[in-house]
Amino acid sequence: MNQPVESTVAHQAKMKNAEGFAGEQIPRGEPGEVIDRSGRVCVIGAGPAGLTTARALARNGVLYDQFERHSDVGGVWDMDSEYANMYESAHLISSKASTQVADFPLPEEAADYPSHRVIKRYFRDFAEAFGLYERIRFEVSVERIERDGDGWTVELDTGEIYRYDAVCIANGHLNDPNWAEFPGEFDGEIFHSCDYRSADVFNGKRVLVIGAGNSGCDITVDAIHRAESVDLSMRRGYYIVPKYILGVPAADFGSGSSKLSMPMWLKQRLDAKLLRTLYPDPRKYGIPEPDHKLYESHPIVNSQLLYHLGHGDVSIRPNIARFEGKTVHFTDGKSAEYDVVVMATGYKLTFPFIDRDHFTWRAGGKAPNLYLNIFHPEYDNLFVMGLIESDGGGWEIRASQGEAVAKFLSAQKSDPAKAARFREKKRGPAPDTTGGVDFSKFERMAYYVRNSVYRARMEELLAWFEEA
Repeated sequence: MNQPVESTVAHQAKMKNAEGFAGEQIPRGEPGEVIDRSGRVCVIGAGPAGLTTARALARNGVLYDQFERHSDVGGVWDMDSEYANMYESAHLISSKASTQVADFPLPEEAADYPSHRVIKRYFRDFAEAFGLYERIRFEVSVERIERDGDGWTVELDTGEIYRYDAVCIANGHLNDPNWAEFPGEFDGEIFHSCDYRSADVFNGKRVLVIGAGNSGCDITVDAIHRAESVDLSMRRGYYIVPKYILGVPAADFGSGSSKLSMPMWLKQRLDAKLLRTLYPDPRKYGIPEPDHKLYESHPIVNSQLLYHLGHGDVSIRPNIARFEGKTVHFTDGKSAEYDVVVMATGYKLTFPFIDRDHFTWRAGGKAPNLYLNIFHPEYDNLFVMGLIESDGGGWEIRASQGEAVAKFLSAQKSDPAKAARFREKKRGPAPDTTGGVDFSKFERMAYYVRNSVYRARMEELLAWFEEA
């Protein structure tokens, strides 16, 4: 059971850096009316990336407006939002120490792997502590962004149109569910994991979960306690990392090793050996041998899946061959009947409000070509925030991204020569953020980075902006 977490007020009282930033309310207009907000930046979204970006802009003196379609902050971590893909049992899969914003830590009372409820409160604390609420307009969606001379027009679902000098896209990349396609039709209940909320849906049912990402494995474990039977369909093998290694949260285990000069090939080999030595071999339970090296794809971070496999509570199935009524045929020639199928098949990266032609695309059109996953190579006033996956450091990375954007925007006014030098830098080859790991085998890893390496690159960039 989670320990109680201190109140917003008590937590804020401890934050020495939590100075508030005053700001005017965003003006309203009539449908079709163009409201000139020249000299300001538009931030789309008030989830983790949007909030850390807003704080960075504010404390660097960059004026901005922020729009959020839900009624409060937190993005996907607010289960009360109709737009969130959160479920009752969800917790962080990286530790709080490796995920929190460095100068705004989660409360000491929070667990190593806090629940979505604690994280929602954390981001509301964050917004209150830094005075961000008053600059956010809630319950409006951005419908369209269009180039307008040197700036951008932003149209809301209300019909209002605003003109900004720059735009920071922070709408997240877990919005558009990817539905795997298989021959035939399933006659039972079928839904994507984005619509999963509670294990109640599995009561007494025969359940098949398709996809062994972290959400798919969480949902599988949830279903075990309610369903008549549970199977997990996996196309390929994965490395399974428990949440604790020798009593230490996995993301924190050996956290100082990034400072050592261990080559990545050796680290991959040693860490894979450690997993096989300390924990059951997943192949024993039917999980295929991974077709990649450790870290080349995001591992399954779950301490319960192997436990339940060892107790016979769940069975591993191969990929789907076809649906036929309530019968699912698998690629190994076997079949079984199910009442419920959950498609835990990930998400597609989409920016529904801006034409794709504003970007050049890589990885088979799966990811935009951006310098350090943030900066557009040609436009100096269009930024994508939080478009990143890594092995830790989730929100601190996003905080550093916001700081870099804020410093570039500030330099455009206060130090044009430095801004010009950065324009050339961001149009050239980006620095390595892989740390020697080959992420090219999987399109879904197109914007994956090594946490320690990316943070080092961002520290270098921020230091570069501070140089005289």
